[in-house]
Amino acid sequence: MVDHEASWAWRLARSELELPLPRRWAHSQGVGRAAIAAAAGLDCNSELLVAAAILHDVGYAPRLVVTGFHPLDGARFLRDEHQADQRVTRLVANHTFALLEADERGLQAQLAAEFPILDDQVLVDALTYCDMTTTPDGGPTTAADRIHEILTRYGRDTTVGRFMQRAATNILEAVFRTEEAMAAHPR
Repeated sequence: MVDHEASWAWRLARSELELPLPRRWAHSQGVGRAAIAAAAGLDCNSELLVAAAILHDVGYAPRLVVTGFHPLDGARFLRDEHQADQRVTRLVANHTFALLEADERGLQAQLAAEFPILDDQVLVDALTYCDMTTTPDGGPTTAADRIHEILTRYGRDTTVGRFMQRAATNILEAVFRTEEAMAAHPR
């Protein structure tokens, strides 16, 4: 991937995640690799998908934490410090049904007002697919196994656990739509 936006995104994500959060960096790299592979079989803006994929968890970087909600913190960082393409910031802010988790955290109105969901279902679904078919260590997995892993790691009665239970059906449907689209456009 040599596109300008994607190259910039890889450098930025690495600079923010590699040292303080090596496991999160491994996951982000895996999501980026999944985006490169998925984009080859989708009718979408591949550079945008890859940039959003590698940056989707940048808001976990300790120096960026403001609200404690990584999609919002990451999107604000990209917008305010880097004047990133608003499509990238909107994808990062809303990745993997973040609006549902924002509701659990009392941040739904803020997230929706600052970063409306991108009106491109293929990209939105593809980013969810890439995130939810990648393990915390950056390897491939199924969406069902990833949901189970998250629920096990965080617990069902936590903010993340409640969100994951609410979002599970939506996540599985987005992954299915992406897999169907990729199967319809084999490389």
